[in-house]
Amino acid sequence: MEQELKLAIEAAEAGAQVVRSLWGKAHRVEHKRRFDFVTEADKASQEAITALIRRSFPDHAILAEEDAHSSWPVEGPVWVIDPLDGTTNFIHGYKQVGVSVGLVVGGRPVVGVVVDVAHGERFWAGRGMGAWSNEGRIRVSGVEDPAQALVLTGFPFREKQLLDPYLDLFKEIFLATSGVRRAGAAALDLVHVAAGRADGFWELGLKPWDLAAGMVILEEAGGVWSDFEGGDGALWSGDIVAGNPGIHRWLKEICSRYFPRLRPGQG
Repeated sequence: MEQELKLAIEAAEAGAQVVRSLWGKAHRVEHKRRFDFVTEADKASQEAITALIRRSFPDHAILAEEDAHSSWPVEGPVWVIDPLDGTTNFIHGYKQVGVSVGLVVGGRPVVGVVVDVAHGERFWAGRGMGAWSNEGRIRVSGVEDPAQALVLTGFPFREKQLLDPYLDLFKEIFLATSGVRRAGAAALDLVHVAAGRADGFWELGLKPWDLAAGMVILEEAGGVWSDFEGGDGALWSGDIVAGNPGIHRWLKEICSRYFPRLRPGQG
């Protein structure tokens, strides 16, 4: 897995360099759907990443956010790429933007790299190899009391019909914790939990490219992730609760009450 991790680091850094080169410039913004945008930076970053992967592993599949022809194979390795996590932030110059490159084998993330573009910080992990950042090995926090916890989230912007029950869930968590933050880049949220800068995270309606890399980094840092029912379907459903072991258990119990078996066939 060392060769794959080395490539993931190279590819994520290549994508991040593209995004940095376009930071602060005027952008042509296209609408994938309402409130869901793509820019030339997303596309150019993805091209830089996929070119490296295809050169090194031509037989591997690729699932990339800006490729309408991407598909998820039943078997075999698949690279899962978010070339610009936080496109809306990028458009506005808000410095919470990431590039995420993950490798999934047998349905399980095994390699992950997330680059914080604006701050020049890289997070990476390989299965059984630990989780790391620029500053060295990272671990989740030891906070177990929700009243002491900082929790991260994201609003269900793709599925706004879920907003009312989400806000009820948000209120319960907000009142029980020391703080809740919403910064708009799920890959960075996951690695910040992995690094112990926050204690938990939950969100609805994400995509595999939002999650794959961050999931393995979180696990290798001693953290836990699941869907709202406590199962392993979060990568597929996009509904995730994550954290250090204690805060994950607490968040999962609350999330499962508000959104039991959220997706058809889940649970």
